[in-house]
Amino acid sequence: MQTFVHYFLHLVFPLAIAYVFLKKDWKKAYIILLATMLVDLDHLFAAPVFKANRCSINFHFLHTYYAMLVYVVLLFFRKPFNIIGIGLLFHMLTDLVDCLWMYSRCKSCFSDSPASGLLQLLM
Repeated sequence: MQTFVHYFLHLVFPLAIAYVFLKKDWKKAYIILLATMLVDLDHLFAAPVFKANRCSINFHFLHTYYAMLVYVVLLFFRKPFNIIGIGLLFHMLTDLVDCLWMYSRCKSCFSDSPASGLLQLLM
């Protein structure tokens, strides 16, 4: 179920965001929102590239709190930059939901996670 929710939030929910909030240009907005998933290219710089149950938040350099501040700033620019900011922040929210889901099953597994403080705060 976690995998379904994760990919639903990454692929389907942005369509709803585009259609409801950016109705005039919803197709273009949806493509932009999908393109923000390229932020996951920073996973290629991790060693190992894939590790089951790793929380992306504050681990990968484009998933850090500092990067998220930049994404918030993008919200105050004109289109398409504000749409990019929305997509990136929603991507971070989706990854956070995933982290919380994993954390709820094994709190000790995330004791050394860079996001452990945030996870503890939210749970």
